[in-house]
Amino acid sequence: MSIVSWLLIGGICFVVVKSVAEFINGGVNKANERMTEGRFSVEIFYTLLITYSIVIIGFGLVYFVLSFQGIILVEGDELRKVGKLGSLIHSFYFSGVTILTIGYGDIVPIGIGRLVALIEALIGYILPTAFVLRLVINTQEKMEE
Repeated sequence: MSIVSWLLIGGICFVVVKSVAEFINGGVNKANERMTEGRFSVEIFYTLLITYSIVIIGFGLVYFVLSFQGIILVEGDELRKVGKLGSLIHSFYFSGVTILTIGYGDIVPIGIGRLVALIEALIGYILPTAFVLRLVINTQEKMEE
């Protein structure tokens, strides 16, 4: 794989990890204050949606970049080449299905794509837990005030 591909994947991973870490740590609003509002925390909910979107798009781009090195996602148990747009669509679809469920099995990763899918699935399990913990912490902080 070329150095450009690795740099691109590294940059995408940095953005994804930074977004997930900021969400888990509580995030920061524009005034650089921690999110501590006690209401249903629409702010935290939107932050979760944005974090999920960043992760789905980030991993989708990783699968897409990896597809330039060969076939990474196999559809319907067949190794077949698809065009760039088809590969991009498959990459985003697979990324969304992987993080939001355990996968449908219609598209399967091969090679290094399996490790990437495992990491994405792990993040998919961690984010809802972090969301609930953030709500509990915010509620406790509100009660203490």
